Amino acid sequence: MPEATETRILLADDHALVRRGVRLILEGEPDLTVVAEAGDGAEAIEAARAHRPDLAILDIAMPRLTGLQAARELARSQPETRILILTMYDNEQYFFEALAAGASGYVLKSVADRDLVEACRATMRGEPFLYPGAVNALIHSYLGRLQEGEGIPGRPITSREEEILKLVAEGHSSQQIAELLVISVKTVERHRANLLRKLGLKDRLELARYAIRVGLIEP
Repeated sequence: MPEATETRILLADDHALVRRGVRLILEGEPDLTVVAEAGDGAEAIEAARAHRPDLAILDIAMPRLTGLQAARELARSQPETRILILTMYDNEQYFFEALAAGASGYVLKSVADRDLVEACRATMRGEPFLYPGAVNALIHSYLGRLQEGEGIPGRPITSREEEILKLVAEGHSSQQIAELLVISVKTVERHRANLLRKLGLKDRLELARYAIRVGLIEP
């Protein structure tokens, strides 16, 4: 059955070549149109506010705000915009984080030419989409945790602490972070101290290494 309406899409990825390739895939379809692009998570939020797309396709590892951080904000402020994560990470933790952030689907870049169009259409139909190869492993892993009395893996830090961790790891000073997040320098310092305590780390360098390890910034 043909799709009844055109889907207006926001595409966010910090690599212009990736955006160009994904745009070619999407705009080869009569029912899919890219109306805006963004190079990082903060730009994605701004573009979503300006264009009110039907669907936001977000990479995970982007500067300033990750795709997961942007997804949380879009799910809160623009619940009518559906969210699809397009990533290189074949990672169970990221998948559960994406669902918790409000995403409806999770597509690997390595098979975007095969899966992305159907993922867009499924998401717009209100159906979840996950790349086929991971379904069984994820189900078995989730059921195994339930049988052992565990739930979906939790996040050790709050969303605000994650924002500050990312900015610290990217080299921003406390003053710059305070200005970016519109909070006081004292509040930034308190969050940074909490991060070091919670994560058992000593300094900015160890925070940066942790941020790379968990995918908040690229090495």
